[in-house]
Formats: sequence, structure tokens, C-alpha cells
Amino acid sequence: MLDLTLLRRDLAAVVARLETRKNPQPFLDVDRFTALEGERKALQMRTEELQARRNALSKQIGMKKGKGEDASAEMAEVGGIGDAQKAGAERLEAIQSELASMLMSIPNLPQEGVPVGADESGNVEVRRWGTPRSFDFTVKDHVDLGAPLGLDFETGAKLSGSRFTFMKGPAARLHRALAQFMLDVQTTEHGYTECYTPYIVNREVLEGTGQLPKFKEDMFWVLRGGDDQQAEQYLISTSEISLTNSVREQILAADQLPIKLTAHSPCFRSEAGSAGRDTRGLIRQHQFDKVEMVQIVAADQSDAALEDMVGHAEAILQKLELPYRVLTLCTGDMGFGAAKTYDLEVWVPAQNTFREISSCSNCEAFQARRMLTRYKNAQGKTEMVHTLNGSGLAVGRALVAVLENHQQPDGSIRIPAALRPYLGGLELLKA
Repeated sequence: MLDLTLLRRDLAAVVARLETRKNPQPFLDVDRFTALEGERKALQMRTEELQARRNALSKQIGMKKGKGEDASAEMAEVGGIGDAQKAGAERLEAIQSELASMLMSIPNLPQEGVPVGADESGNVEVRRWGTPRSFDFTVKDHVDLGAPLGLDFETGAKLSGSRFTFMKGPAARLHRALAQFMLDVQTTEHGYTECYTPYIVNREVLEGTGQLPKFKEDMFWVLRGGDDQQAEQYLISTSEISLTNSVREQILAADQLPIKLTAHSPCFRSEAGSAGRDTRGLIRQHQFDKVEMVQIVAADQSDAALEDMVGHAEAILQKLELPYRVLTLCTGDMGFGAAKTYDLEVWVPAQNTFREISSCSNCEAFQARRMLTRYKNAQGKTEMVHTLNGSGLAVGRALVAVLENHQQPDGSIRIPAALRPYLGGLELLKA
């Protein structure tokens, strides 16, 4: 959520920065916002005037009663003022509610220096690591490679519909090994605390990290049976939601920061806006696994924390011996809550292109303001924390990349050295 004070102080500058996100429709109804703000100011001034008049009348009533004089006229006026104050308070509450609702639908402001662009074509490549392998045999994609290993899309569809996958045998073992490997690296080498979180969360938790109200149609909703009152709950689309909200409505001490959390979890996304894209294989699924990284930091530390987090994701790709590139996302391609985002894209040989495998974002105070999460700085002043999140990594897409980049002519998969301890020392994964 943006700081309402910022909109009041320099609305034109906020609108100009929002317009760099290249949304077809304006994020903010400027005329409506201006009208509500004008009415709010007038109401607050009128409230102060009414209270001053009421105070003066109360003194007059006290003086008259002390002298035994009739104060009925003043008392009647006080009653009328009370009615006006009540009506004004109700209207002011309605205005504040509408302003808050408007703020919930406005995305974060891009940081200065983020490249301006309409879509992914405006993203800027920062660096590359590794060289895509040259194959002396016909490359197979992960669907064909994975089928003999137990990657079963037919059974997944039979159980749950399209874009669900069933794994067994070597494929399931590789998937588990990747998740365990990622968790171990993030906890033992990068200082994250491993967590296990609920996979079902309440509405206000999703509002805290920005998935609601804007992306409700992309969520899987849950109706919990057995209760007199049905709770509005959702399956998580990323454990960023539960990890970040673990500090909601708290005032943290400066020495508690930074907080670095990680979790392996399934993620559930209806992907309503992606119909027809990547329908083959694991690239875009309704249910997939991720190892997520979250950092809660002091406001002046978030830029450095973002660079560190990108490095933590890169380390996984390097240990898995997978070529990749790092992109700075442009204003038109960033997520709703992000002020700056880096994407990591891994090389996918069968597609002869790079595909996203991690997205690392600095949300600054945007989520913290929604969650009411603050900290006391060195001067003892309370201010909003900054929150960051990133994939370290998407497990299914890592499986895709390992299968395709390390495939052998006979269909077996060479296991990167760093991953072998998680597969009992196997050097080759075979059917």
C-alpha cells in the first residue's frame, strides 16, 4: 500500500510514476481521489469548528446554571451540534474507507532507475553465467525425458485436470532431492531460517502481501466445511505470503533485523490469464513447488539485501551447473507489490531460450504498510520495515532444467556433483 501522505503531498508525481507501469487503465481515479480529499478536509475543518462551538456553549451553560439562569437555548444548540458531529463522523468514516479501498488497488511505485518499458521487451539484461551446451545428438524436451523416469502428466490430469502432474520413481526422487538441496544451501550457506507454514491462509493475510483484492481470480479459494460461519480462505500461491505475514502487526526491535526466512511449499495458482501458454510439461502448472526466500530488513538496508538475495538464487543455479541470465524488469513487467525486481532465467535447450526460474523483488514498505509491521530504529523512532522475496528456486522448473541440460544420448540424466549426496551418490539418473 502506498503512503496516503505521499499522494496528498505530491499527487502529480505519484500519478506520473504509476503511468510508467503502462497499464491500459489508470491505476488511480484522480478526479475521485481529489473530490474525496477535498470533502475530507472540509469535514475535518467543520468538525473542529463544531467542537470549538460546543466547548464554548458548554462553558456558557455552566456559567448560566451557576447563576440560576435559563440555559435551555444553549443546551438545544449543543444537541444539534452533537447530531451534526455524528453525521460528520459517519461520512468521514465512509470517505476514509473508500480512500483505503482505492489504495488497496494501487501498485507499488517503481524505484528511480528502474528501466521504463511497456512489457517484457523492455527488460534489461544484467549478466549471464555459463555457456549453453552444444549437443551432438537430437535434444529431447523434459516431457519425453521425464516419462521413462516417472513424470506422468496423464495421471495428473486424470486425478485433478489439466496442468497437474503425478510423479513417481526417479522423477519424484529428483524433485525431492532438488528441494532438499535448495533448503540446505539457503539455510547453511546464506543464513535463512527454515520454516514450515500453513498452505491455507485467511483473506487479510493475502491483502497484506498484495495478492488481494487485485488477483483474487488467480487464487484457489477454499470453503471449509463443518463451521457455522464459512471462513474466506485461500490456498497459497507462494510461501512468501505466509513467511512475510509471520511478522504482521508487530513492532520489531532494530536488533531483530534482518529476519531471513525460507520454506519449501507447494504453490497453487489458477493462472487465469495464461490460457493457451505452456500447456505442455511443467513450465506452467496449477500446483508446483518452490523454495522461497523472504527478508524483513531496516529501510536503509533493502537495496543491498536485494542484491544479496539475487546472489543466493544464483548460487543454486551455479551449483546445478545450469546456464542462466539475470534481468532487471522494466516498469511495465514488474509485479504489483514490487519497487524493483530481478528475474533469473535458466537455459532450456529444447526451447532454445531462457525461461524464468526465480524472481527477486524489493517491495520496500509497500507490504509492511498493509501488514502494519514496523520497527524501532537506532534513534528509537518507529518506521516501516522493508520486505523482500525471491524464489530460491522454483523446484519444478529446476527439474526441467536439470533434465534437459544434463541429458545423455541414451536418455539418462547426469546428476550435477552438488546434487549427488541427495540421491545416494548417483551420478546418472536412469529409468
